[in-house]
Amino acid sequence: MSESTGKLQQKDYTPEVDALLPQATALAEAGKLQEALDKLFVLEKQARNGSDLKSTTRLVKTIVELEYDARDYAQLNSSINALSKKHGQLKGAIQAMVELAMLWLDDIKQRDGVEKWLELVETLRTVTEGKLFLETPRARVTLSLAHHHEALYRNPKPKSSPPRDSLITASELLSDLQVETYSSMERVEKTKFILEQMRLLQEVARLKDTEGTDGGKGEKGPLGGGEPEWVKFRVQSRKVNVQFLKEPENESVKLQFYDMMVLYGLRHHAYLDVAKYYHKVWETPSIKEDVNGKGKTALEHIIYYVALSPHDNEQSDMMHRLFADPALEKLEVQYNLIKSFTTDELMRWPGIVDVFGPFLRETEVFANDKHWEDLHTRVIEHNVRVIAKYYTRITLARLTTLLDLTPQQAEDTLCRLVVAGTVWARIDRPTGIVNFRNKRGAEDVMNDWSSDMQKLLGLVEKTWMGVNAAQAAQSRIKA
Repeated sequence: MSESTGKLQQKDYTPEVDALLPQATALAEAGKLQEALDKLFVLEKQARNGSDLKSTTRLVKTIVELEYDARDYAQLNSSINALSKKHGQLKGAIQAMVELAMLWLDDIKQRDGVEKWLELVETLRTVTEGKLFLETPRARVTLSLAHHHEALYRNPKPKSSPPRDSLITASELLSDLQVETYSSMERVEKTKFILEQMRLLQEVARLKDTEGTDGGKGEKGPLGGGEPEWVKFRVQSRKVNVQFLKEPENESVKLQFYDMMVLYGLRHHAYLDVAKYYHKVWETPSIKEDVNGKGKTALEHIIYYVALSPHDNEQSDMMHRLFADPALEKLEVQYNLIKSFTTDELMRWPGIVDVFGPFLRETEVFANDKHWEDLHTRVIEHNVRVIAKYYTRITLARLTTLLDLTPQQAEDTLCRLVVAGTVWARIDRPTGIVNFRNKRGAEDVMNDWSSDMQKLLGLVEKTWMGVNAAQAAQSRIKA
């Protein structure tokens, strides 16, 4: 039964095909290509109507092969289009024809030029459009076309589109394909395809960010510049199966994925996410084993970006787990930096600059002035949390001295942490006093008193039982 029409094969045309193919090949070699094609098309129709998949496939492949050998690309493109649209054409025959034509793309591009290559590519994209059984070949052809447009972006030709448009075209070509739904594509190829989509989206986003406008037309807004592409990038990244990346054979794919995610996180100043991405890289066996190379670099970046992250439960947990990791002890500067953040002691910024500044400012991370300013902010926030832990009330003047800030800067920092819910504080402006303890209601006081009484009664009962046990033991000894 034919998998295309659901009909039983009516006749086996193998003898007729075996007899015709040598004749057609001889005619084509003698320069009578059209005569050979006419004979092949007649028998192809008979085999197709008879649902003979094997014979139909042999015939359509011979037709396009003869045209390719004759370098008649106009006839080749026409035949591919015509054969794919024939009434009752078998899916297997179309698929075999398309896959055969795809094998010639590289040779055509090198021997006959880009124009002929583009014509065949567009023909294949037209033939494969909307056909589920050809979704994987279409994706592969589209990927080649996208790489062609990306090459024009990097090396523009005199008659090509502007480089910016070429890059956007390459990205849009790949983004139109939802490869995550393709059941016929292997998992590794599917993941690599998604990574290519992400890479091109990232290229376009960074290009638009550099321009500072959306499309170069001065349109600004909440999604101005490259933000729409960054949003698409994030959506694409969620299509990658993280568990699949953990398999040893997918190590290169995993590293490529997290390298792009690091750039995404840095663009949005999501330092904790960046630290997590570097942690995933560091967990890779080949990276972790390189203790003096890539492994050391990855661990250093984890420390730096955890320190740059705003304080919350997740950040605190990750920092303490890193501090307890034996691998950190080999990095003296980074170990002392994390130790300062995990100890409930004040970190005076001038001292931090003197101790850590000369080393950290030479690193790739803190050579960036924005990152250095953010580190200063995290040190101030740490100091506010320490002060809130040890003080119930403190004068604003004393607070500014401990934080090494101006009164206005200290007040702004305190207000920001109060709004974020990191600390509880109230400023009494007339008296210049900061209160770090909330007034407790009668219900809270009674709840605490009740809890304390229960603990006290529990201790009394435990003591009483101990005394009784001791008395019983003594009475047995005397008896």
